[in-house]
Amino acid sequence: MHIVVRGIGKQILFETAADYYFYLAIIRRYSRETDVEICAYCLMDNHVHLLIYDPSRQVSLFMKKVGVCYSIYYNKKYERTGHLFQNRYHSEVVEDESYFLTVFRYILQNPEKAGICRTDEYGWSSFAEYDDPDSFLKLSLIRSALPSREEYTAFVCTSTKQTVLPRDGSPRRGDEYARRIIRECLGVESGTALQDYGRVERNNAIRLLKQNGLSERQISRLTGISRPIIHKL
Repeated sequence: MHIVVRGIGKQILFETAADYYFYLAIIRRYSRETDVEICAYCLMDNHVHLLIYDPSRQVSLFMKKVGVCYSIYYNKKYERTGHLFQNRYHSEVVEDESYFLTVFRYILQNPEKAGICRTDEYGWSSFAEYDDPDSFLKLSLIRSALPSREEYTAFVCTSTKQTVLPRDGSPRRGDEYARRIIRECLGVESGTALQDYGRVERNNAIRLLKQNGLSERQISRLTGISRPIIHKL
């Protein structure tokens, strides 16, 4: 089964490396508690992909435990209230080996398709766990289909990184740059802090971010503020 869970309103879910590590720790913990086996994962800024094997049909319990635990952690850490995740997770049944391989590769290629880095360079996916003896993942299925590291790497890393350009033709500035601008210009660690600003202060902050080259899409994704509001400023 392919699971996708997203931040509400494209809310950023992971601000620091510690957040990624915490999420990985709890999916490891609750996969063992519920007997839900994880075959692959990729943690992106505002959404998560999981490929799971769920013979006991405990995925709903597993996702509930993960969602509640991480929401409490995140809201407390960033002094935030309210829902963190968008509605219920999305799920898609994976019925045969051919489609399993297709979904497996799709999940691990997410960072490359998003223009972040090469598939084998991304630090928050399960790509590197193929031959890790301490991995908590269920790797027997992928190892059976791709029995050597060379076959595995060749299969997963089939596409090449392409530079994604905005409509004006200038190189796209990634979210790491955007986070740095938010910290330097606004003096806050997380863009979601703008949600607590008054309207005038918030609007001035958004204008400043736009002046420093952040796109409306980035500002919305990193602050949780809707694009129509940002577009008007």
